[in-house]
Amino acid sequence: MGPIREQIRIKSRREIEKLREAGRLAANALRVAARAAKPGVSLLELDKLAETYIRKNGGTPNFKGYHGFPGTLCTSVNDRVVHGIPNKYILQEGDVIAIDCGAKLDGFHGDTCLSVGVGKVSDEVRTLLVTGQMAMFLGIEYCRVGYRLGDMSNAVQKFAEERGYSVVREYIGHGIGKELHEDPQVVFADQRPGTGFRMEVGMTITIEPILNIGSHRCLVEPDGWTVRTADGKWSVQFEHAVAITKDGPEILSYPDSEFELEDGL
Repeated sequence: MGPIREQIRIKSRREIEKLREAGRLAANALRVAARAAKPGVSLLELDKLAETYIRKNGGTPNFKGYHGFPGTLCTSVNDRVVHGIPNKYILQEGDVIAIDCGAKLDGFHGDTCLSVGVGKVSDEVRTLLVTGQMAMFLGIEYCRVGYRLGDMSNAVQKFAEERGYSVVREYIGHGIGKELHEDPQVVFADQRPGTGFRMEVGMTITIEPILNIGSHRCLVEPDGWTVRTADGKWSVQFEHAVAITKDGPEILSYPDSEFELEDGL
C-alpha cells in the first residue's frame, strides 16, 4: 500500500532543528498572507507578500517552479481543494481560503497550510474551519512511537465523518526533509487500525487532512493544478510538519508569536 520501511529517512536532532527553522519561516510567511486575506484583496497580492517575506528572511519559496507550479502559495478558495494557482481573483466577504506555503532554508524544507474565513463568514463555514483544524491536531496526537498509520488515519476519518464531513482521498501528507516530498505517504482515510508504517523516533511527516462539506470526490481543472470538489461544496485544509520523538510529536511549523492570528489558527 505504501513505501517500504527502508525508504523512510530518519532524521537526526540537528536535521530536525533545521526543519524547524524552515518550518517557522514558512509559517511566518503563511500568516503574513493570512492576515492580508480580506475582502478586496487579490490572490496575487497574497502570493507576493509571502514570497517577499520568505526571500527577505534568507529562504526561497519551494513551491515556485516545483514541477512547473507558478506560485509561492497554493491558494484554494471555497470549493477549490488544493493546488489553487494564485491569480487575479478578488476575495469576497464570506469566502474561505486554504493557504498552503512552503519555504526552503539552508537545504531543508518547511511546508504548512491553514484555512481562514474572509471577513464575516457563515456559521456553517466557521464550524467547518474549527473541525478541520481539530482533525489535524487529532492526527498529530497519533504521531507517537508505536502507533501505525492506520491508527491515525482511521481516527481522523471517524472524527470527520461523525461530524458530517468527508475526507479527501487523493491528496495526502508526506515525509519532509531535504526533499519537499519524501516517503512515507501519509493518508487520512480508508485505512484499518494496526496497519501501515509504524511511527518511529526521527520520522518527520506532514499531517494535512482535507475536509469537505459534501463528497470527498475531486476534479482537476484545465490548468492541470487546481483541484475542486466534484459537487461544488466547500473544503478546508490544515497542515503542520511534525517530528516524532521519544517524548511525543513535535510540531515543526509553528510561527513566531508575533505572527499568530487573533483566532489562534
